[in-house]
Amino acid sequence: MSQPTRILLVEDNELNRDMMVRRLSRAGLEVSTAGDGQQALDVMAAIKPDLVLMDMNLPVLDGWTASRRAKDDASLADIPIIALTAHAMDADRENALAAGCDDYATKPVDFPGLLIKIEKLTHA
Repeated sequence: MSQPTRILLVEDNELNRDMMVRRLSRAGLEVSTAGDGQQALDVMAAIKPDLVLMDMNLPVLDGWTASRRAKDDASLADIPIIALTAHAMDADRENALAAGCDDYATKPVDFPGLLIKIEKLTHA
């Protein structure tokens, strides 16, 4: 039996985080969480998730900087990152991809669409 896909959800809003954890878990994914960009980097290094869902507006270290640092770290660079942001402008998508994110999703999250993105990036 194959292992479930391991997702790191980086979200500082507790209500959003709890809702997303429930939905991702129901979809059969194994979910870890972090509340800021620095925690995200620490958890990524510790557990090497299959994919990261990265909120961009985070305390301590924002998602843009955390994504860049992850992609600059050889031990983390291969982990796909999907940016999650409330900003739906074309420039925001371009900025997320420029920061090293592999894909982009706007909030509120289109959950079926997000699952397709996760599947595509993890080949789950």
